[in-house]
Amino acid sequence: MDEISIGLIGFGTIGSGVVQILKENQAILEARTGFRIKLKRIADLDIHTDRGVSFDESILTTDAYQIIRDPEISIVIELMGGCEPARTFITEAIRNGKSVVTANKALLAEHGLEVFETARENSTDIAFEAAVAGGIPILRSLREGLIANKFDKILAILNGTCNFILSEMTDNPGASFNETLQRAQKLGYAETDPTLDIEGIDSAHKLVLVLALTHGIHATLQNIHVEGITRIDPFDLVMAREFSYKIKLLAMIIRHGTKVEVRLHPTMIPQNHPLAQVDGVFNGIFLRGDMVGDQLFYGRGAGREPTASAVIADVIELIRNRRLGKAGRVPPLGYPGHLASADSVLDMNEVVTNYYIRIQAIDRPGVLSRIAGIMADHNISIHSVVQKRRDRSGAGAVPVVFITHSAKEADVQKARQKIGNLDVVDAPPAIIRIEDEDLD
Repeated sequence: MDEISIGLIGFGTIGSGVVQILKENQAILEARTGFRIKLKRIADLDIHTDRGVSFDESILTTDAYQIIRDPEISIVIELMGGCEPARTFITEAIRNGKSVVTANKALLAEHGLEVFETARENSTDIAFEAAVAGGIPILRSLREGLIANKFDKILAILNGTCNFILSEMTDNPGASFNETLQRAQKLGYAETDPTLDIEGIDSAHKLVLVLALTHGIHATLQNIHVEGITRIDPFDLVMAREFSYKIKLLAMIIRHGTKVEVRLHPTMIPQNHPLAQVDGVFNGIFLRGDMVGDQLFYGRGAGREPTASAVIADVIELIRNRRLGKAGRVPPLGYPGHLASADSVLDMNEVVTNYYIRIQAIDRPGVLSRIAGIMADHNISIHSVVQKRRDRSGAGAVPVVFITHSAKEADVQKARQKIGNLDVVDAPPAIIRIEDEDLD
């Protein structure tokens, strides 16, 4: 049996999972590839911490170039994260004729075209299934299994940290965002610095890759409307339940002829929607293809074993390609030529959807009519309205909640600003968009 050597750069949580799988499932992996798979070298700045997996520690190094420049190593796995020095390491590995597996969604979202072109020029492969949705094989499904389809709609929960926080706040009415975030950190579901997760940046990087695979469009975060979950109020989660909705941080791609909506923000979806059942740290992708109809992908979107499983799947694919001498058999983003520009991405101001609007208003005669008048002036039709009671003191503002019929984002934002300037309103209204095909 021929042997193929692998190098691993980045020996953190996922990296240790990769080592575990290569050790525990060695026999079946070699049977499935026809190659003896040898992990020749592991590079990390920390080579002393116990990772909870047994291996030959003599293969550890702090110098990644011992992997990148080793002629015997054919495949490099990059799991260090961040744009630099990962970008430099990956690029040089490719130029040295090595194929690369990475889970680095930030790097690929921001510099992917450059990296993919370098791989093409050097007749090597790059694979990145683990960059989106952990152990769910969504990228391979989009690139190959569903290639016959145009994608009319994609709604996706792509960040387990945010989904855990929203699920916990939904199940524990009154729990604040900060309290729930701290609980997520204690359980290991959130980083010490959770900014990339809770501000939506992590999900947005994944959305960029999904957009490229499904619509052949090259976008950046500047082309996408991105909102995180930090402004979600416990009251909004309670009201969502009253209206038979749940709030999820959704990545959305919706096709309108030659235009496509691409946005990521907290969204109310019906409680009977398949994604409403995706709770905790799990991820889910709901898609509608013109040939296959509706499909749901569900599973663990992060974690050591699920993500390492996706990494190993990429390794096996690259080994098979090398056996056949077919590097680049399937283009990384599914398109052999250049991707389209982001000109076809619909401006957020032109998006039309339904809205939940919460206003803290003084409870006195005529206030509701003033608010409703501003909405009417901006072409916003009200579907339903709920006014909550004031407290026993009878003082202060009370929350008034509106659900709208379909309205244009630009109109809603203009109305929001005018309502927020009223002397009977405490602050600019809170807005959460609604994805409900039956609402109108």
